[in-house]
Amino acid sequence: NHLSSFRSYRSSSLSRTNISSLGSYSRKSGRSFSSMPLETFDLTQSTVLNNEFKIIRTNEKEQMQGLNDRFAMFIEKVRNLEQHNKVLETELITLRQRQTEPSRLAELYQQEIRELRSQLDELNGEKSHLMIERDSIEDELQKVRGKYEEEFRAREEAEATLKAFKKDVDDATMVRLDLEKKVESLLDEINFLRKVHEEEVAELTDMIHAAQVSVEMEVSKPDLTSALKEIRGQYESMASKNLQSAEEWYKSKFADLSEQANRSNEAIRASREEMNEFRRQLQSKTIEIEGLRGTNESLEKQLREMEDRHSVEIGNYQLENELRTTKNEMARHLREYQDLLNVKMALDIEIAAYRKLLEGEETRIGTGITYPTPSIGSSGGAQTVSYSEHIPRKHVCVSVTACT
Repeated sequence: NHLSSFRSYRSSSLSRTNISSLGSYSRKSGRSFSSMPLETFDLTQSTVLNNEFKIIRTNEKEQMQGLNDRFAMFIEKVRNLEQHNKVLETELITLRQRQTEPSRLAELYQQEIRELRSQLDELNGEKSHLMIERDSIEDELQKVRGKYEEEFRAREEAEATLKAFKKDVDDATMVRLDLEKKVESLLDEINFLRKVHEEEVAELTDMIHAAQVSVEMEVSKPDLTSALKEIRGQYESMASKNLQSAEEWYKSKFADLSEQANRSNEAIRASREEMNEFRRQLQSKTIEIEGLRGTNESLEKQLREMEDRHSVEIGNYQLENELRTTKNEMARHLREYQDLLNVKMALDIEIAAYRKLLEGEETRIGTGITYPTPSIGSSGGAQTVSYSEHIPRKHVCVSVTACT
């Protein structure tokens, strides 16, 4: 749109300028030729007309040079756009060649994505199942830990009871030792009393023999030996009873303590066995939890790998989007290039029309100025269009260069 408006403005300005210039020249020359006869057309008037025509031709030459410069700039822009278009065409060919292979790769990617999605669904289901199983195992582990703590407390209570029983056994042992000491002291006392009794009996016997008492008393005298025997028997019976009662109490107490100790030992042994069983279960559950943790980590790793693959897939989709954008931009450049080619053709038509207009005016005025057919030459990738004009006493050459 901008180029077309510029072209229309330039063509209209050039047409108005050239037509007005040539019209004024023709009016002046016509008035001059009609106002004076052919006989009075002197050299001075011819010089004035030549000067006016030189001024007009100079202006036209400057305008033609300006048009030539502007057209050269336009051709340079067209050449740059053509080079850029060649680069874009090369990129388009490369992208099309690449696009033929990714079509198969896209199918492979889609197939792999479908397989990965199915694997992901399976892994998600397995993961949820493993998480449920892990929760149940953790609940069972909590129960086992609670039971283990209860058994541990029961074991501590049994050990405390055993310590109390050991204290009772120690106390009973001390009582037994005290009773044994008392028995020994009583036996010593009995032996001492026996010795004293024997000594007293001996003294009494000696006194009886010394007195030589011959009178026999009719009354019966007390039997000291029997009394001593009776006393000794009473002491021995008391000592034996005390010793027997002490032994019986000790035996009963020791039996009770032994029975309680056996029960405590059985409870401790059962607690230890149950504790070992709980420990084995805890180790097995710990190993199972570690295995589940490893499985969970592997699943998370696979999930991360799939996310990375999805990110790569998204990058490929973005690349395809950029490729489509590049294609659209290349199409836009091609349209612009086509518009510029159309403008170039319009400029060529304008220049040809301008040349024909000048030739027609010169032919009508009859000043001897000729515009031959433009010569077209090519060198490398450039095309040269040359216009020659012959003016009296001066030669001007205007050339226009266009890239093809």
